[in-house]
Amino acid sequence: MMRLAAAMWFVLASVALALDPSEMLDDPALEAQARALDHALRCVVCQSESVASSNAQWAVDTRRVIREQVAAGQTHDQIVDFFVERYGEFVLMTPRASGSNWMLWAAGPLMFLLAAGVGFFYVRGRSTTPAAEDAALSAEESRRLREILDD
Repeated sequence: MMRLAAAMWFVLASVALALDPSEMLDDPALEAQARALDHALRCVVCQSESVASSNAQWAVDTRRVIREQVAAGQTHDQIVDFFVERYGEFVLMTPRASGSNWMLWAAGPLMFLLAAGVGFFYVRGRSTTPAAEDAALSAEESRRLREILDD
């Protein structure tokens, strides 16, 4: 139990240390915009973490660039487009539903509908299939059954 608590403490502490106070902007509104961008962009080194929670040097540099652009008056979309132009849509934590990505967005619901349709027709087909009737016993089988039961 203590090991688990220690491991959780280290994980949470590493996330807290991701943003150095010296990186923060003085204006709270601009800092809030920068933090929203930090959470919207993926660290290309870590690949499973946002820029906000990564300690990789690339993420530190990205946070610095984000804050420079926010301070220069760039909008959220302009900054996102800046990073997408350089690193592709992979840099977005939530990819855009446009272009060829629409197939990825639609694949899950389409597969669910396909599976539901196949399941529906399978169950419906089984319920309408006539049950195999028990064939009557032949004369020989009836005689043999009576012999067995009489014993």
